[in-house]
Amino acid sequence: MPRTIIGLNDPKAVKRYSVGLAADTARKSYYSRKFVGKNQANGALILRKDELESDSGDKITFDLSMRLRGAPIQGDDRAEGKQESLRFYTDEIKIDQLRKPVSAGGRMTRKRTLHNLRQVAKDRASDYWSQLQDELFSIYLSGARGNNPDFIWETDFNGFANNDVEAPDSDHILYGGNATNKASIGNDDVMNRTLIERAATRAATLNAINTDNIRVQPLKIDGEDHYVCVMSEYQAYNLRTSATTNDWADVQKAAAAAEGRSNPIFKGNMGMLNNVILHKYEGVITFGDYGADGKQPAARALFLGAGAGLVAYGSSSGRRFDWHEETVDLGNEPIIDTSSIFGVKKARFQGRDFAVIALDTYAANPN
Repeated sequence: MPRTIIGLNDPKAVKRYSVGLAADTARKSYYSRKFVGKNQANGALILRKDELESDSGDKITFDLSMRLRGAPIQGDDRAEGKQESLRFYTDEIKIDQLRKPVSAGGRMTRKRTLHNLRQVAKDRASDYWSQLQDELFSIYLSGARGNNPDFIWETDFNGFANNDVEAPDSDHILYGGNATNKASIGNDDVMNRTLIERAATRAATLNAINTDNIRVQPLKIDGEDHYVCVMSEYQAYNLRTSATTNDWADVQKAAAAAEGRSNPIFKGNMGMLNNVILHKYEGVITFGDYGADGKQPAARALFLGAGAGLVAYGSSSGRRFDWHEETVDLGNEPIIDTSSIFGVKKARFQGRDFAVIALDTYAANPN
Protein backbone atom coordinates (compact mmCIF):
# COMPACT_ATOMS: atom_id res chain seq x y z
CA MET A 1 0.00 0.00 0.00
CA PRO A 2 1.40 3.44 -0.86
CA ARG A 3 2.48 5.44 2.17
CA THR A 4 1.72 9.14 2.57
CA ILE A 5 4.90 11.07 3.33
CA ILE A 6 4.48 14.36 5.14
CA GLY A 7 7.29 16.58 3.91
CA LEU A 8 9.77 18.60 5.93
CA ASN A 9 8.15 21.54 7.77
CA ASP A 10 4.72 20.59 6.43
CA PRO A 11 2.02 22.58 8.33
CA LYS A 12 0.26 19.37 9.37
CA ALA A 13 3.43 18.02 10.96
CA VAL A 14 4.25 21.35 12.59
CA LYS A 15 0.80 21.54 14.17
CA ARG A 16 0.76 17.92 15.27
CA TYR A 17 4.18 17.90 16.87
CA SER A 18 4.00 21.34 18.47
CA VAL A 19 0.72 20.40 20.16
CA GLY A 20 2.09 17.00 21.16
CA LEU A 21 5.25 18.56 22.55
CA ALA A 22 3.21 20.97 24.70
CA ALA A 23 1.06 18.14 26.08
CA ASP A 24 4.01 15.84 26.79
CA THR A 25 6.03 18.58 28.46
CA ALA A 26 3.18 19.49 30.82
CA ARG A 27 2.60 15.82 31.64
CA LYS A 28 6.28 15.16 32.41
CA SER A 29 6.88 18.34 34.42
CA TYR A 30 6.93 17.77 38.19
CA TYR A 31 5.57 21.23 39.00
CA SER A 32 3.08 21.55 36.13
CA ARG A 33 1.25 18.31 36.74
CA LYS A 34 0.83 18.94 40.48
CA PHE A 35 1.03 22.60 41.36
CA VAL A 36 0.22 24.91 38.42
CA GLY A 37 -3.27 26.33 37.91
CA LYS A 38 -5.19 29.46 36.98
CA ASN A 39 -6.99 30.02 40.25
CA GLN A 40 -5.28 30.65 43.57
CA ALA A 41 -8.54 30.06 45.43
CA ASN A 42 -8.80 26.55 43.95
CA GLY A 43 -5.44 25.40 45.19
CA ALA A 44 -2.79 26.58 42.73
CA LEU A 45 0.65 26.89 44.30
CA ILE A 46 1.90 28.40 41.04
CA LEU A 47 -0.46 30.74 39.20
CA ARG A 48 -0.61 30.61 35.41
CA LYS A 49 -1.10 34.14 34.08
CA ASP A 50 -2.74 33.96 30.65
CA GLU A 51 -3.16 37.63 29.69
CA LEU A 52 -0.38 37.47 27.08
CA GLU A 53 -1.76 34.35 25.41
CA SER A 54 -4.13 36.55 23.40
CA ASP A 55 -2.72 40.07 23.87
CA SER A 56 0.51 41.58 22.61
CA GLY A 57 3.32 42.54 24.96
CA ASP A 58 6.00 40.87 27.07
CA LYS A 59 4.99 41.86 30.61
CA ILE A 60 2.04 41.28 32.95
CA THR A 61 1.57 43.62 35.89
CA PHE A 62 -0.83 42.68 38.68
CA ASP A 63 -1.90 44.11 42.03
CA LEU A 64 -2.42 42.75 45.50
CA SER A 65 -5.07 44.58 47.53
CA MET A 66 -4.01 44.92 51.15
CA ARG A 67 -6.39 44.46 54.08
CA LEU A 68 -7.86 47.45 55.90
CA ARG A 69 -6.23 48.05 59.28
CA GLY A 70 -7.59 51.27 60.80
CA ALA A 71 -10.01 51.36 63.74
CA PRO A 72 -13.72 51.93 62.95
CA ILE A 73 -15.62 55.15 63.64
CA GLN A 74 -17.75 54.79 66.77
CA GLY A 75 -21.27 56.13 67.31
CA ASP A 76 -21.94 59.55 65.81
CA ASP A 77 -18.28 60.55 65.65
CA ARG A 78 -17.58 62.29 62.37
CA ALA A 79 -16.27 59.97 59.66
CA GLU A 80 -15.46 62.67 57.14
CA GLY A 81 -11.74 63.00 56.59
CA LYS A 82 -11.03 59.72 58.40
CA GLN A 83 -11.46 57.37 55.47
CA GLU A 84 -8.70 54.81 54.95
CA SER A 85 -7.04 54.68 51.56
CA LEU A 86 -7.08 51.41 49.69
CA ARG A 87 -3.53 50.07 49.42
CA PHE A 88 -2.20 48.06 46.51
CA TYR A 89 1.13 46.26 46.11
CA THR A 90 2.32 45.50 42.58
CA ASP A 91 4.36 42.72 41.00
CA GLU A 92 5.12 41.83 37.39
CA ILE A 93 6.27 38.90 35.28
CA LYS A 94 7.97 39.11 31.89
CA ILE A 95 8.25 36.59 29.08
CA ASP A 96 10.88 35.85 26.45
CA GLN A 97 11.74 33.15 23.94
CA LEU A 98 13.88 30.08 24.56
CA ARG A 99 14.90 27.73 21.74
CA LYS A 100 16.46 24.28 21.49
CA PRO A 101 17.49 23.06 18.02
CA VAL A 102 18.54 19.46 17.47
CA SER A 103 20.26 17.84 14.51
CA ALA A 104 19.29 14.40 13.24
CA GLY A 105 22.67 14.05 11.53
CA GLY A 106 23.35 12.73 8.06
CA ARG A 107 23.92 9.15 9.20
CA MET A 108 20.74 9.15 11.27
CA THR A 109 18.59 10.15 8.33
CA ARG A 110 19.73 7.14 6.32
CA LYS A 111 18.54 4.81 9.06
CA ARG A 112 15.25 6.42 10.09
CA THR A 113 12.18 7.75 8.34
CA LEU A 114 11.22 11.38 8.77
CA HIS A 115 8.26 10.27 10.89
CA ASN A 116 10.54 8.38 13.29
CA LEU A 117 12.93 11.32 13.49
CA ARG A 118 10.06 13.58 14.46
CA GLN A 119 8.87 11.19 17.15
CA VAL A 120 12.34 10.81 18.64
CA ALA A 121 12.83 14.58 18.56
CA LYS A 122 9.47 15.15 20.28
CA ASP A 123 10.25 12.62 23.00
CA ARG A 124 13.68 14.06 23.73
CA ALA A 125 12.48 17.67 23.46
CA SER A 126 9.66 17.08 25.95
CA ASP A 127 12.18 15.54 28.37
CA TYR A 128 14.41 18.57 27.92
CA TRP A 129 11.74 21.25 28.22
CA SER A 130 10.04 19.67 31.23
CA GLN A 131 13.38 19.45 33.06
CA LEU A 132 14.33 22.99 32.09
CA GLN A 133 11.00 24.43 33.27
CA ASP A 134 11.11 22.45 36.51
CA GLU A 135 14.60 23.80 37.17
CA LEU A 136 13.27 27.33 36.66
CA PHE A 137 10.47 26.76 39.16
CA SER A 138 12.93 25.40 41.74
CA ILE A 139 15.46 28.19 41.18
CA TYR A 140 12.97 31.05 41.29
CA LEU A 141 10.98 29.75 44.26
CA SER A 142 14.22 29.10 46.16
CA GLY A 143 15.79 32.39 45.16
CA ALA A 144 19.06 30.63 44.28
CA ARG A 145 20.62 28.43 41.59
CA GLY A 146 22.54 26.33 44.13
CA ASN A 147 25.08 23.73 43.07
CA ASN A 148 22.88 20.95 41.65
CA PRO A 149 25.30 19.20 39.27
CA ASP A 150 22.68 17.70 36.95
CA PHE A 151 20.89 20.95 36.05
CA ILE A 152 20.72 22.29 32.50
CA TRP A 153 21.19 25.86 33.72
CA GLU A 154 24.78 26.83 34.58
CA THR A 155 25.67 27.58 38.20
CA ASP A 156 26.00 31.30 37.43
CA PHE A 157 22.38 31.54 36.21
CA ASN A 158 20.66 34.54 37.78
CA GLY A 159 17.47 34.99 35.80
CA PHE A 160 15.66 34.71 32.49
CA ALA A 161 13.41 37.18 30.62
CA ASN A 162 14.52 39.97 32.99
CA ASN A 163 12.84 38.18 35.89
CA ASP A 164 15.49 38.32 38.60
CA VAL A 165 16.23 35.38 40.89
CA GLU A 166 15.61 36.96 44.31
CA ALA A 167 16.83 35.54 47.62
CA PRO A 168 14.27 35.11 50.41
CA ASP A 169 13.90 38.01 52.82
CA SER A 170 14.75 37.39 56.48
CA ASP A 171 11.15 36.70 57.52
CA HIS A 172 10.72 34.02 54.84
CA ILE A 173 13.60 31.69 55.68
CA LEU A 174 14.08 29.25 58.56
CA TYR A 175 17.03 27.00 59.41
CA GLY A 176 17.10 23.48 60.77
CA GLY A 177 17.89 22.75 64.41
CA ASN A 178 19.58 25.55 66.31
CA ALA A 179 21.06 27.21 63.22
CA THR A 180 20.25 30.86 62.57
CA ASN A 181 22.11 31.36 59.28
CA LYS A 182 24.00 29.36 56.67
CA ALA A 183 27.33 29.66 58.49
CA SER A 184 25.90 28.12 61.67
CA ILE A 185 24.46 25.03 59.95
CA GLY A 186 25.96 21.85 61.41
CA ASN A 187 25.36 18.15 60.87
CA ASP A 188 22.67 18.09 63.58
CA ASP A 189 20.61 20.80 61.87
CA VAL A 190 18.63 18.46 59.64
CA MET A 191 15.05 18.30 58.39
CA ASN A 192 12.67 17.11 61.10
CA ARG A 193 9.10 17.41 62.29
CA THR A 194 9.89 20.44 64.45
CA LEU A 195 11.08 22.50 61.48
CA ILE A 196 7.88 21.80 59.54
CA GLU A 197 5.77 22.73 62.56
CA ARG A 198 7.81 25.93 62.94
CA ALA A 199 7.21 26.76 59.27
CA ALA A 200 3.46 26.22 59.59
CA THR A 201 3.41 28.55 62.59
CA ARG A 202 5.53 31.14 60.77
CA ALA A 203 3.24 31.03 57.73
CA ALA A 204 0.15 31.71 59.85
CA THR A 205 1.71 34.52 61.90
CA LEU A 206 3.90 36.43 59.44
CA ASN A 207 1.87 39.63 59.68
CA ALA A 208 2.12 39.52 63.47
CA ILE A 209 5.91 39.41 63.18
CA ASN A 210 5.88 42.38 60.83
CA THR A 211 2.74 44.20 59.67
CA ASP A 212 4.34 44.71 56.24
CA ASN A 213 4.30 40.95 55.75
CA ILE A 214 1.39 39.08 54.21
CA ARG A 215 0.18 35.92 55.87
CA VAL A 216 0.88 32.90 53.68
CA GLN A 217 -2.51 31.81 52.39
CA PRO A 218 -3.11 28.07 52.60
CA LEU A 219 -4.56 26.06 49.76
CA LYS A 220 -8.26 25.33 50.11
CA ILE A 221 -8.77 21.69 49.12
CA ASP A 222 -12.25 20.23 49.60
CA GLY A 223 -12.91 22.71 52.37
CA GLU A 224 -9.66 22.04 54.25
CA ASP A 225 -6.66 24.36 54.53
CA HIS A 226 -3.31 22.91 53.46
CA TYR A 227 0.27 23.97 52.90
CA VAL A 228 2.80 21.99 50.86
CA CYS A 229 6.44 21.27 51.74
CA VAL A 230 8.73 20.07 48.94
CA MET A 231 12.07 18.73 50.19
CA SER A 232 15.13 17.00 48.78
CA GLU A 233 15.71 13.25 48.91
CA TYR A 234 18.31 13.69 51.67
CA GLN A 235 15.99 15.93 53.68
CA ALA A 236 13.21 13.36 53.30
CA TYR A 237 15.56 10.67 54.60
CA ASN A 238 16.39 12.79 57.65
CA LEU A 239 12.71 13.47 58.30
CA ARG A 240 11.77 9.80 58.13
CA THR A 241 14.65 8.56 60.25
CA SER A 242 14.12 11.24 62.91
CA ALA A 243 10.58 10.00 63.54
CA THR A 244 9.58 6.85 65.38
CA THR A 245 7.90 4.09 63.39
CA ASN A 246 4.51 4.92 64.87
CA ASP A 247 4.93 8.65 64.30
CA TRP A 248 5.78 8.15 60.63
CA ALA A 249 2.86 5.76 60.19
CA ASP A 250 0.57 8.49 61.54
CA VAL A 251 2.01 10.97 59.03
CA GLN A 252 1.23 8.58 56.19
CA LYS A 253 -2.25 7.78 57.50
CA ALA A 254 -3.11 11.47 57.77
CA ALA A 255 -2.57 11.96 54.04
CA ALA A 256 -4.45 8.80 53.13
CA ALA A 257 -7.46 9.92 55.16
CA ALA A 258 -7.50 13.57 54.02
CA GLU A 259 -10.69 14.88 52.41
CA GLY A 260 -8.85 16.18 49.35
CA ARG A 261 -6.62 13.16 48.77
CA SER A 262 -7.78 12.84 45.14
CA ASN A 263 -6.45 16.33 44.33
CA PRO A 264 -3.29 16.28 42.14
CA ILE A 265 -1.41 18.07 44.93
CA PHE A 266 -1.62 14.86 46.98
CA LYS A 267 -0.29 12.66 44.17
CA GLY A 268 2.99 11.01 45.15
CA ASN A 269 3.04 12.57 48.63
CA MET A 270 5.11 11.20 51.52
CA GLY A 271 2.45 11.96 54.10
CA MET A 272 0.83 14.87 55.89
CA LEU A 273 1.83 16.66 59.08
CA ASN A 274 -0.41 19.29 60.68
CA ASN A 275 -2.21 19.65 57.32
CA VAL A 276 1.12 20.22 55.54
CA ILE A 277 1.33 17.88 52.54
CA LEU A 278 4.87 16.49 52.33
CA HIS A 279 6.66 15.85 49.03
CA LYS A 280 10.19 14.90 48.07
CA TYR A 281 11.73 15.94 44.77
CA GLU A 282 15.20 15.42 43.32
CA GLY A 283 15.19 18.93 41.83
CA VAL A 284 15.18 20.78 45.15
CA ILE A 285 18.04 23.30 45.29
CA THR A 286 21.21 22.11 47.05
CA PHE A 287 24.32 23.92 48.27
CA GLY A 288 27.88 23.02 49.19
CA ASP A 289 29.04 26.15 50.99
CA TYR A 290 27.23 26.06 54.35
CA GLY A 291 28.68 25.64 57.83
CA ALA A 292 31.47 27.48 59.62
CA ASP A 293 34.02 26.20 57.10
CA GLY A 294 31.83 27.02 54.08
CA LYS A 295 32.06 23.44 52.84
CA GLN A 296 29.02 21.68 54.30
CA PRO A 297 26.19 20.22 52.17
CA ALA A 298 22.74 21.74 52.54
CA ALA A 299 19.37 21.81 50.80
CA ARG A 300 16.54 24.32 50.65
CA ALA A 301 13.08 22.80 51.10
CA LEU A 302 10.15 24.92 49.94
CA PHE A 303 7.21 25.55 52.26
CA LEU A 304 4.50 26.74 49.87
CA GLY A 305 1.13 28.41 50.07
CA ALA A 306 -1.35 29.52 47.41
CA GLY A 307 0.15 31.70 44.68
CA ALA A 308 3.78 31.22 45.69
CA GLY A 309 5.01 31.32 42.10
CA LEU A 310 3.98 32.59 38.69
CA VAL A 311 4.27 31.36 35.11
CA ALA A 312 3.15 33.17 31.96
CA TYR A 313 3.11 32.07 28.32
CA GLY A 314 3.04 33.99 25.08
CA SER A 315 0.63 31.62 23.35
CA SER A 316 -2.38 29.48 24.24
CA SER A 317 -2.19 26.07 25.89
CA GLY A 318 -2.35 24.04 22.68
CA ARG A 319 0.49 25.94 21.01
CA ARG A 320 2.89 26.85 23.81
CA PHE A 321 5.71 25.36 21.79
CA ASP A 322 6.71 26.09 18.21
CA TRP A 323 8.14 23.39 15.95
CA HIS A 324 10.29 24.22 12.93
CA GLU A 325 12.00 21.85 10.51
CA GLU A 326 14.62 22.49 7.84
CA THR A 327 17.72 20.91 6.32
CA VAL A 328 21.34 22.00 6.11
CA ASP A 329 24.36 20.57 4.30
CA LEU A 330 22.54 20.57 0.95
CA GLY A 331 19.59 18.67 2.34
CA ASN A 332 21.63 15.95 4.04
CA GLU A 333 21.04 16.97 7.67
CA PRO A 334 17.55 17.61 9.08
CA ILE A 335 17.31 20.20 11.88
CA ILE A 336 14.32 20.40 14.22
CA ASP A 337 14.02 23.56 16.29
CA THR A 338 11.61 23.76 19.24
CA SER A 339 10.90 26.98 21.09
CA SER A 340 8.60 28.53 23.65
CA ILE A 341 7.83 32.05 24.88
CA PHE A 342 7.27 32.12 28.62
CA GLY A 343 8.47 33.43 31.96
CA VAL A 344 8.70 32.16 35.54
CA LYS A 345 9.18 33.99 38.84
CA LYS A 346 8.47 33.95 42.56
CA ALA A 347 5.61 36.18 43.70
CA ARG A 348 7.00 39.13 45.70
CA PHE A 349 5.49 42.39 46.88
CA GLN A 350 7.37 45.32 48.42
CA GLY A 351 10.59 43.29 48.41
CA ARG A 352 9.06 40.45 50.43
CA ASP A 353 8.20 36.92 49.39
CA PHE A 354 4.48 36.29 49.15
CA ALA A 355 3.76 32.61 49.80
CA VAL A 356 7.00 30.64 50.14
CA ILE A 357 9.24 30.05 53.14
CA ALA A 358 12.70 28.58 52.54
CA LEU A 359 13.73 25.79 54.92
CA ASP A 360 17.52 25.40 54.89
CA THR A 361 19.00 22.32 56.54
CA TYR A 362 22.13 20.22 56.57
CA ALA A 363 21.56 17.56 53.90
CA ALA A 364 24.24 14.94 53.26
CA ASN A 365 24.15 11.68 51.35
CA PRO A 366 23.41 9.01 53.99
CA ASN A 367 25.31 6.33 52.06
